[in-house]
Amino acid sequence: MGDYSKALEFYQKALKIYEISRPPNHPELAGSYNNIGSVYNNMGDYSKALEFYQKALKIDEISQPSTHPDLATSYNNIGDVYNSMGDYSKALEFHQKALKIRENALPPNHHDFAQSYNNIGMVYSGKGDYSKALSFLEKALVIFQKSLAPNHLHIKMVTNSIDDVKKKM
Repeated sequence: MGDYSKALEFYQKALKIYEISRPPNHPELAGSYNNIGSVYNNMGDYSKALEFYQKALKIDEISQPSTHPDLATSYNNIGDVYNSMGDYSKALEFHQKALKIRENALPPNHHDFAQSYNNIGMVYSGKGDYSKALSFLEKALVIFQKSLAPNHLHIKMVTNSIDDVKKKM
């Protein structure tokens, strides 16, 4: 676990295959860019992560309808990077775009809503707006509890985030 150089190597190989075998704005290219961006994000190389996430978003904006969940994923990923960089206003902007798409494209208790609520809650926590953070994190927890197994890691993580926010209030 955590072998980022290997992950990058294989994701870049996949990207090269897609670049040869697919049209330039094919959604699978966006998926590859998102995967590479995720590796850089996990490594803490936020500028590289942002570069690849933005490439994915550009393809998604061209190849997908404006309400497609893949667009929400790209917005979410970019929001995560901005949150990690401490640019909370941009993080909130992108997470809210992701949430809006999910509201139009997914059933109300879909776990992706919980992801959006959690991420928005974490942005508000970073901004020091703990009451808003708590509200969004609690929404995330309710959906995760309805859509995931009781011992799922996401439930534990959101519960811990709620506890952390309550301590800061």
